[in-house]
Amino acid sequence: MSDKTPSLFRGREERVTPLAERCRPSSLEEYVGQEHLTAKGRIIHAAVNGGRAFSMILWGDPGTGKTTLAKIIAEGCGMEYHYLSAVSSGVADVRRVIASGEKNRSMGRQTLLFLDEIHRFNKAQQDAVLGAVESGDIVLIGATTENPSFSVISPLLSRARVLKLNRLSEENLATILDKAVSSDRILKEGNIKLDAGVREDLVQLGNGDARRMLNVLEVAFVLSTEGFVTGKELKEAFENTMIYYDRKGDRHYDTISAFIKSLRGSDPDAALFYMSKMILAGEDPEFIARRMVILASEDIGNASPNALGIAVSAMTAVQNIGMPESELILAQCAIFLASSPKSNASCQAIAAAKNAALSGDYEIPMHIRNAPTGLMKKMGYGKDYRYPHNYEGNFIAENYLPEEIKDSVFYNPTENGSEKAIREKLLKLWPGRYR
Repeated sequence: MSDKTPSLFRGREERVTPLAERCRPSSLEEYVGQEHLTAKGRIIHAAVNGGRAFSMILWGDPGTGKTTLAKIIAEGCGMEYHYLSAVSSGVADVRRVIASGEKNRSMGRQTLLFLDEIHRFNKAQQDAVLGAVESGDIVLIGATTENPSFSVISPLLSRARVLKLNRLSEENLATILDKAVSSDRILKEGNIKLDAGVREDLVQLGNGDARRMLNVLEVAFVLSTEGFVTGKELKEAFENTMIYYDRKGDRHYDTISAFIKSLRGSDPDAALFYMSKMILAGEDPEFIARRMVILASEDIGNASPNALGIAVSAMTAVQNIGMPESELILAQCAIFLASSPKSNASCQAIAAAKNAALSGDYEIPMHIRNAPTGLMKKMGYGKDYRYPHNYEGNFIAENYLPEEIKDSVFYNPTENGSEKAIREKLLKLWPGRYR
């Protein structure tokens, strides 16, 4: 068998490896973009060529080359490389890498831990990494799409350089695209050809993200006839590979909207589906938890009064537990909220009360005013106030609203869940107001 003919298993493995991975550069010479870090004399170039890796936080948008840089640094510095995703890994995984790092250090070899989406680790999880960085057991490269000042603990930030990666230029993307078309063995074997304008369209669709561009190209190639990629295949490929959830784009708002409306509509299955899309896309679990706290008051309210407490408890737990375990907490809370009786009476009540408060500068009734001084008492402040606890049932019918709006009703409890009992009680206490 010649060297040019791959084995059955090698060929199979290669074909299931995504194009973006097959095209990943293995050296700084092959790396495209981020010249402010990788050009000769710049910080990454100096680290690799000097064989002196250091802990750093790579901050940049998806597809800007964070993972690739970490691999190049590890390879260039002769380090043992470990990849962990903060979405699916926990402290136990980190400790296994640290143990390997300790062993390597005793033998004079460095260990690099690449922690993808480091902002998804909570404080306790980041603390687990800190000690190993301080001791030199590992060199940490954290990757994040979020501002590390807000998501990475200060002690870790002080021991790592924050390096900002820019979105790739159209020129960068064109270079990456041309190299993929001309060098990837599978594309070449399939006689790939790009119709007029397709190259430029691919660069535009990439929008600074090399991975997205190559993913679209790969699908378009699969859809093509005899490797000839036209605008038709490109359009279909883009529709099937587009980012369905972008934390800063329209899909972000569409997905969180669908999630909230599914909870409001009492559909736990739909709520779990949209929550899963967000989790898989790397959404901040605290963001999901906060939205459920809001919904617990806005759409459930006193129909199930303990819903708010459960949502707040879920948010607190998520803040302290971290991923991936937090997805269980989020799921339990979402199922409870979706299955709870609904009422927006509290939401409507505060809106109506605000409108009334803005409609005029009404005088507070004298009998419920505060009277801290003798003068105020002489002026009638607090006069004839009746203390409810002195009466049967701890209630006495009294006028608490300003005279001009004394018959106003802002809160209209529904017949749902616990709110039905609230309504019955208010009807009994205020028969002239509630009907």
